[in-house]
Amino acid sequence: MDPVPAELGWTSYRTGTFDSWRGPEHSRKQDYVAEEVPVVLVYNTIPHVVMLTTPLNLEDFGLGFSLTEGIIRHPSEILSIKTVQRAKGVEVRMQIPEERFNNLHGKGKNMTGRTGCGLCGATTLEQAIRPTRKVGTGLVLDAHRLSAAFETMRQQQALNLLTGAVHAAAWLDPEHGITAVREDVGRHNALDKLIGALAKSGCDFSAGWLLVTSRASYEMVQKAASVGITLLAAISAPTALAISLAEDCGLTLVGFTRNDNHTIYTHPFRLQHFQESTA
Repeated sequence: MDPVPAELGWTSYRTGTFDSWRGPEHSRKQDYVAEEVPVVLVYNTIPHVVMLTTPLNLEDFGLGFSLTEGIIRHPSEILSIKTVQRAKGVEVRMQIPEERFNNLHGKGKNMTGRTGCGLCGATTLEQAIRPTRKVGTGLVLDAHRLSAAFETMRQQQALNLLTGAVHAAAWLDPEHGITAVREDVGRHNALDKLIGALAKSGCDFSAGWLLVTSRASYEMVQKAASVGITLLAAISAPTALAISLAEDCGLTLVGFTRNDNHTIYTHPFRLQHFQESTA
């Protein structure tokens, strides 16, 4: 059984036989390679952006991208969504209210984004560095639980376990642990897919925590804060601009989350530590 089922006829990986070297030892072995395809996001019949994306959970991607880029304000404003297979890629066709569509006029039309591009289509500094709303108080997370959650997340990354080539974003629920994981060759795409999946289910974004298997860039913080997420934990480092934005909007930003180690860069009150007594 395929551990990562195909979507719309596109598989998320392909197999091949390649030359493998381990020091001086050579062998021919079968390997799994992650796929990426052009995905066109179309609003009201007009193409808006082309992204290189892993062809999985594309309706989640369309919804999440629409929310985090401020194209819509609520999931209900996606009046319809449909994925259509093309010879060289996939179209995600969405219908949105005319008021929202009119705001897209001249912004990013027919733009092309590299894999996981976070500022695709931005033509001015104002578009690139958008104002981000303040997040709420949120919940307090036990630091030991954070480390365990990253291990659970790793085990649920079916495509990455095969290929070692994709990022993931996961949602940590206070009662049920990791409840959703989305994967993609682009870290921004994985996050948009996760936010789309959660929004579709009516998730309260202030009542859980976001985990990502990448660095914490400015755009990742911006996307998280745009829907009200209060804590973002990344497996790698944040950027200075990401720290600045997280500080300003009230989001707790955690980096280098590996094993039992992590560094808290902003608003540490949401991560609780229990230190053992040395007495």
